[in-house]
Amino acid sequence: MRHNTKGKKLSRKRGHRLATLRSLATSLIKHKKIKTTLTKAKEMRRFVEPLITKAKNNDIPARRLIAKFIYDKNVTKMLFDEVIEKVGDRPGGYTRIIKLGQRPGDAAQMAYIELVDFSDVLTAKLKAKTEKEEKSKKEKKSKESKSKTEAKEIEEADVEEVDSEKDTKAKPKKKVKTTPKKKVKTTDVKEKTKKKTTKTDDKKSDKKPVKKDTEKDTDKKAKSKKK
Repeated sequence: MRHNTKGKKLSRKRGHRLATLRSLATSLIKHKKIKTTLTKAKEMRRFVEPLITKAKNNDIPARRLIAKFIYDKNVTKMLFDEVIEKVGDRPGGYTRIIKLGQRPGDAAQMAYIELVDFSDVLTAKLKAKTEKEEKSKKEKKSKESKSKTEAKEIEEADVEEVDSEKDTKAKPKKKVKTTPKKKVKTTDVKEKTKKKTTKTDDKKSDKKPVKKDTEKDTDKKAKSKKK
């Protein structure tokens, strides 16, 4: 027989298990909707709903008792100001669990847990978020399209400027007639060089060597001195 074994241990010891349930309860009261595993969601339901029923009294002992389990002061204010006003005369069943299927990593069953009376508020918030996201996406697309059109216009303008510069630079050039060079044979060149060498030799032969009469000049000078 399994006596005094309510709930699941969540593979944690007493202190660790209590800390996880407190953190989950504070986040649920703060955000009104949480995504966790199915076992944690069921255990948190057993933990949160008694706190909400005690908070309905809205007196000092109830605040002190709730402060033992929820450490965030802002969340306790939200519980007494927002949640209790919305809950009203509901006798119980403040939360709703929605199954989501298995997690791909370890095949754990996931689920949403939310406060029932805040489902309309959550849907409105979700709609507002989706509308904002759609608007931001449309603005981004419009900006991208504008930037693309501007870039295309700039490229077209650059191409037109380059074409105009090419037209100004590229003027028709006058055709110059080129006469084909005559081919000179090697034999003709050799004959010409031979003729030139013979002419220079003939000129050298025409010039007679001039002898210097050194002896006669010395005799004349000696006779002039005797006289």
